This record gives sequence, structure tokens and C-alpha cells, in this order.
Amino acid sequence: MASHTALITGSTAGLGAEFARQLASQGYAVVLVARSEERLNEQAEHLGKRYGTEAEVIVADLMTDDGVAAVQERLADDSNPVHVLVNNAGHGLGDPFIDSSLDAERGLVRLHVQTTMELTHTALRHMVARRGGRIINVASVAAFTPTGTYSAAKSWMLNFSKAMHQQHKHDGVLITAVCPGLVRTEFHERGGIEVTSSKRWMWLEPDDVVRQALTANAQGAAQCVPSVPYRALTTGLKFVPDRVVHWVSERGVGIPGQEGSEEESRTEGDKKASNHQRT
Repeated sequence: MASHTALITGSTAGLGAEFARQLASQGYAVVLVARSEERLNEQAEHLGKRYGTEAEVIVADLMTDDGVAAVQERLADDSNPVHVLVNNAGHGLGDPFIDSSLDAERGLVRLHVQTTMELTHTALRHMVARRGGRIINVASVAAFTPTGTYSAAKSWMLNFSKAMHQQHKHDGVLITAVCPGLVRTEFHERGGIEVTSSKRWMWLEPDDVVRQALTANAQGAAQCVPSVPYRALTTGLKFVPDRVVHWVSERGVGIPGQEGSEEESRTEGDKKASNHQRT
């Protein structure tokens, strides 16, 4: 596996960091993408020392055209191909839609929808040409609930992934949307998101989520919902009226919302200016 390379966006924290660790432990060379050059270099050094893997860094803000273009350029390098793409970078917003700024809402859609689409498009073209590759898009159980921009973006990601899986599974490309519930990372605290009345079973460990995601992807599954309780929850939501989902969500009991991926935090001043936007 030493000749294989995985590219992970939002790699310096949360699920992204765990994807990088587990793929490096499997012998993959890794391409680490995030905004902070300092944190990327620290992560690359750590992975190299611990696993003996090659670690390349790309400093990029994936809510900008230039940042996305830098990653697309790496994905298009057939002399040193990327075999696994993990679209993990993401952020949540702590305010209700009407209280959030329009720029913050645009940024969320830009990152979760447009950036995921653009990177997947580039990767797919080259993977299909090589007749092989793997793509994991980090969605959320929020994709199954009509609760706001975040859930709408994750629903798009889930359906997009399932469509691409169906269209390209015979081309040798395995595409999986992973839909975790609440995960024990810094995501909520950094996004200013309060989680209330959550039960112990609702909290998942990052290593378990990533392990299940990688296994599901390797087995050719279009969708992965880590943990039996969450699989039961998402199945049951298909039969629950939207008004009930909204009632439960508004009370913060039982419908996880902003539990996706994350990256490094900004300074407090930056966070206030950007209404908790993160890439």
C-alpha cells in the first residue's frame, strides 16, 4: 500500500485527523489539507515519525476558488495519483437561520456543497480514467432531518454520493457517504453550538466512526451510518412526520444537528467576525 496516496480535507482536527491517522497506519502516503500551515506541518511531522509515511501538505481555504483550485491541481496530478479522497472539511453555525448572516449561510453551502462537488468532479475524472479509486464524503445523520441549511447541505451530500456511487461503481470507483451522529470532537464547542439533553449512546468515538467508514467504503457501500442505534434512528425517521422532527429538534433531544467534520479554530475575533465560519 506504500504506493497509494490519500488526500484528506480538514485534516488537522476531529474526524479529519482520525482519517489521516488510520490511513497512514494502513501504509498510505497522505496529502493533508487545511488552512493553518503550522498545524499542517506539525501533523505531517507526527504522522511521518509515528507511521513512517510520506505526508504532503496543502495550505488552502476551501471556501475560496483559489483554495479549491490548489487541491484540484493535486487531484489531477496523474504522475503521483490520489487513490483515496476524503471530503471531510466542514463547519456548523450556532445561530438559527434567521439570526445568522447571509455570508455565513453562503459559506456553509459553499463548503459543504460546492467544494465537495468540485473536488469530487476532479477526482472522479482521473479515477475513472485509471479504473480505480475511492471517495468518502463526510455527511451526517442531519441529512435525514429537515432542520436548516446544515441538514439541507448534508442531505445534498448524501444523495450526491449515492448517485455517483451508482453511476461509477462499475468504473472501479467506490464512493461512500458516511453519516455520523454526535461525535466526541471539538466541533460543537468551536462552532458555538450547544447540545442539550443528549444521551450517552448518542456520542460516538472518532476512531470508531472512521474505522466503520473506511470498512464500508472498501466493501463498496454507498452509505454508512455508524452505530446500530443511529441506523435504527435514521430508518425510523423515514416514517416520522416532519412536524414531529421539528418539535424534537427544537427541544434539543434526540435529533443531532451540527455534528459533522471540523478543522482548526480561528481566533475569537475572527470567529465573531465570521459568525463561527470554519473550513
